[in-house]
Amino acid sequence: MPDIRSDFDGQTVICTFDVNPGSAHDVLDLLTDAWDQVIRRQPGFISGAIHLNDAQTRIATYSQWRDRKDYQAMLRSDEMRRRNREINGMCKHFEPVMYEVQTVFGD
Repeated sequence: MPDIRSDFDGQTVICTFDVNPGSAHDVLDLLTDAWDQVIRRQPGFISGAIHLNDAQTRIATYSQWRDRKDYQAMLRSDEMRRRNREINGMCKHFEPVMYEVQTVFGD
């Protein structure tokens, strides 16, 4: 489960996927399988989540990694390269972006 804190010293990645409403659940199935079978088992993976908007036109993933290099190594693996080609083929566009937590608000 993601634990978002301003003192987090790892790498945060937010990836957005633009999809057609009719293919959103197909992309979700591919993403869920990739996360379950590959991503969460990679060295340096801490946590993650998958989100779908109400219109079923955008999917967002949020992941936390021990280090930027761990995330990049996962992306460069043969298995994830194959999976990402398949996912990309079902999306209008997808973009992973690395972030650093700046501020957290909560109770």
